[in-house]
Amino acid sequence: MSPRIEKRLLQAIVAVACLVPLITGGWSILHGPGFLGHPPVIPVDLDSHFRYISGIFFAVGIAFASCVPGIETKGPRFRLLGALVIMGGLSRAVSLIAVGVPSKGHLFAFAMELGVVPLLLLWQAGFARRWRQRRR
Repeated sequence: MSPRIEKRLLQAIVAVACLVPLITGGWSILHGPGFLGHPPVIPVDLDSHFRYISGIFFAVGIAFASCVPGIETKGPRFRLLGALVIMGGLSRAVSLIAVGVPSKGHLFAFAMELGVVPLLLLWQAGFARRWRQRRR
C-alpha cells in the first residue's frame, strides 16, 4: 500500500473512531445518565460527576480529532490520548471484576478502549516511523 493511501486510511479510521467520544460524550453532557436508560441520579453529586467525566470524554474526542491532520507528526499527543483511553478501559475492567458485566454499550466501549485504541497506537507509530524514513 502506498504511504499516501495508508495515511488517508489511518486518518479516516481515527476520524470515525473520534465520533464515539464526541457523540457519546456530548449526549451524556446534555442528558446525564438518562442517556443510558437510567432514571435521574440521586444524589445529585453522582449526576454531576457523570457529566464531568462525560465532558472529559468529549474533550478527548476533540483532541484525537486534532491528530487527524498531519497524523504522521502527532505521535506524542496521540500516545498521551491513547494512554488516557487505555487507563479508562483498565478502570472499566476493575468495575467488571468488582461489580459485574455491564451493558452491551459499555462492552463496546471496553473493546474500543483495550482493543481498537492500542491497535491504532501501534499503527500510528509504525506509520510515522515509515513516513520519516521515506522523507530522509
